[in-house]
Amino acid sequence: MAKQSGSLVVATTTPLASIFGSGFLIIVPILAGAVGRYSAIAMVGVCALAIAVGSVIRFNIRNAEPVLADKPPESTLSLERASDLALILAYVISVSLYLHILSAFVLGGLGADTPLNENLLTTSVIAVIMAIGITKGLGALSVLERWALLVTLLIIALLFAGFAHFDWTALQSSAGLQMPTPDDHTPWEVLTILAGTLIVVQGFETPRYLGDMFDTETRIKASRWSQIISTLVYVGFVALALPIVHLLGGKYDDNSLIELAKFASPLLVVPLIIAAALSQFSAAVADTLSATGNMEEITAHKLKEKFGYILIGGGAICLTWSADTLQIIALASRAFAFYYMLQCFVAFTVCKSPVQRFGLVMVAAVLGFITVFAVPAG
Repeated sequence: MAKQSGSLVVATTTPLASIFGSGFLIIVPILAGAVGRYSAIAMVGVCALAIAVGSVIRFNIRNAEPVLADKPPESTLSLERASDLALILAYVISVSLYLHILSAFVLGGLGADTPLNENLLTTSVIAVIMAIGITKGLGALSVLERWALLVTLLIIALLFAGFAHFDWTALQSSAGLQMPTPDDHTPWEVLTILAGTLIVVQGFETPRYLGDMFDTETRIKASRWSQIISTLVYVGFVALALPIVHLLGGKYDDNSLIELAKFASPLLVVPLIIAAALSQFSAAVADTLSATGNMEEITAHKLKEKFGYILIGGGAICLTWSADTLQIIALASRAFAFYYMLQCFVAFTVCKSPVQRFGLVMVAAVLGFITVFAVPAG
């Protein structure tokens, strides 16, 4: 396949869809419960860490890939292979997470959101993806990615407008803007909860694995622009949503965004649920394809694609029945933090600058903290 050097918009679609698929549906209640009125500041911190990690991924696109393609040192090659394995595990967890969120929003809209129903619906959707993959392959479903991104961006714009109108009206009232009160947490608990939110900005690493489609510079720009756009959207979204959160009465669930949308405008609820279902299904398909592709590459194509779908889907189903949404969020954050930490080590082996090496060690230390200590919200 010829590499596309001018398709920056197309190249940016994949990481941007992954980032928004990971977090915008769940981040507001998590941050509100952890830090209350300081949620927007916390979101800035999470995005800043993601940008630091993204710079490592972009460094590896430019510097590590040529080394790996030639005759890499054993340390570089071993760390890269280890990170590939870690990424497969992270994808399995994220598939379960995306479909848990899908189930929470669909069932929440129907008034039937119970743990059992969530697990049953999540398992059913995973089974459908497995069946399509085994019988027809998932390539045809990858077209959903762009449509899912467009629908997601549309609902985000509508939510921005709805929340902004609510905030403006509240600002004109005698009560003014009211900010949420966080749950009773110690500083250590807050830190470990925030560590568990890294998954919501995950996805900027996907251009690292699009080398067959896009050239180096396009992939680097795609990763960078996906982070710039998502940071602006996330911080603005959290800031606008905060004055509505107090209406939840301190009850924060994985589908609380439905209630927030209802407070802003009941007309937003149905589009939000549709966007949630489409974006989460698309993200799950994309991660299943990525995980299967990585498994084939690691096994030198000895593992057939169909068996890859069975392994990924089977692992996601097992996790579905072992943890709830908030637990899976923290687990996914830990898994991706471990992968990113290994990517820091890969970068360290090819980096020559002492200053950059020090920066890599600092970022890896933060990711090591997340890997070990991240906990679920609540």
